[in-house]
Amino acid sequence: MKRVLNITIKCFIIILFVILSTSYITKIESKTYINNINNNVNLSTMALKLDEFISNDIYSAKNTLTGDLTGYVYNCPLCNGHLGCMYKYDITDGKTTYYDETYGTVRIVASSKNLPCGSIVRFNKSFVSSSPVIAIVLDRGVRGNALDLLSRDIEYALNLGRSSITYDVLREGWGK
Repeated sequence: MKRVLNITIKCFIIILFVILSTSYITKIESKTYINNINNNVNLSTMALKLDEFISNDIYSAKNTLTGDLTGYVYNCPLCNGHLGCMYKYDITDGKTTYYDETYGTVRIVASSKNLPCGSIVRFNKSFVSSSPVIAIVLDRGVRGNALDLLSRDIEYALNLGRSSITYDVLREGWGK
């Protein structure tokens, strides 16, 4: 009789163990499932934030244009030493850059009225720079989508010649 009681108690303990462990495993699976749902939601939210970051990124192209790139100097035959968009900005000392609050020190270019004053463009030309050139439209005097890069001297401007260029518009006008 004692032996039957021991076997019954052992069976009861085993059954109880199986029931408890099954319940615990179900809870673990539920938590895993809930965690997966939260991860999916978090990944979706992160993807939306990434899209927002990219669209607000100051270096993402708002537009891409193709035109000609040429060089000019402040005292060229048709130039008066003043910029069309910032008449009082002095470039007669050979200055070819401008400090923009958003983009830092950038090169100066002339454009047609297709690009508003203060527009920021980026282009790659190995004979100008080994890294992409960021420039601001502060002058006028060209047609279409052409850009005229303000150069330090006439030799540099002549060496630029005229070449086809594709450039990105990073900002259209001041503060846009």
